[in-house]
Parts: sequence; C-alpha cells; structure tokens
Amino acid sequence: MKQNYLYLYNNLINYTRNKDLYKNLNREDNFSDRLTLFLLHFSFFLKNYKKDENKSVLQEIYDFNFRQLELSIREIGYGDQSINKKMKDYINLFHSMVSEIHFWEDLSKHDKLKKISIFLSDFGNIEYLLDYFENFNDDLSKKTLNSYLKSVSNL
Repeated sequence: MKQNYLYLYNNLINYTRNKDLYKNLNREDNFSDRLTLFLLHFSFFLKNYKKDENKSVLQEIYDFNFRQLELSIREIGYGDQSINKKMKDYINLFHSMVSEIHFWEDLSKHDKLKKISIFLSDFGNIEYLLDYFENFNDDLSKKTLNSYLKSVSNL
C-alpha cells in the first residue's frame, strides 16, 4: 500500500512543480512556496475524500505525506530541533488550510479569493490561482479515492 501512497505523494509534488503556478510570484520561488502549494493541493485532496469509509486510509496518507515532508526538510540540511519546529509550523499551516477550504463549494468567488490570498500572499494574479484550484477541486470530485490509489495515470 505504501507504493500507492508514494505514487499519490509524487503526483501531488508534480502538481507543485507546475511552472505556471509561479509565473506571478514577484520573486524567485523557494522551498516554502512549493511546500505551501503542495499543502494546498493536499488540503483539497483530503477535503474531497473525507468520508467515514476513507478515514483510516486518509490517515495513513496524511502520515505518509508528512513523513515524506520531514525527510525532505532533513535533506535540505535542517537540524533535529529545527525540523521539529518546521514540521509543527507546516502541520499548523496545513490544518488552517483545511479549515479555510472546508466549505469551499459554499463560498462566493470573492470569499475564495480572500481564502487563497491568506496562504499565497506573495503571489500576484490570485484569480489565476483560484481558477487553477477550482479546476483541481473539480477534477478531484469526479474520481474516487480508489481510482487515485490504484490508477497508473496522474491525478
């Protein structure tokens, strides 16, 4: 099963590598920008598949993804104390994202722009990013969790 989680993790990472997401960033992108976009993708993913029957699988995916992020932070060269602090910050950021997008479909476009802007304040043209995440969310809603875990195609 971990192979499926790695596949899912890598697909989410590939989404964050989309150069178009960074074209309106007013500076060179960095690890934090990429991580923020990864966490947003992951937030939408979990929001779409959060059902009682998926609870244990989603918890495993959540744990796997954050273990992978911790490994990435270690590879960058942070020390153990820094890693613990960074991971706590990233987990808190992620949970605030999940909270902000929980009722995504019920929000007006204006409210969605405000919510996306909270996390992507250094990005220009937030409307482009909103459209991107609207499409991403819509694509997620058209497939089942199992189709992502067992499929050989990209998310």
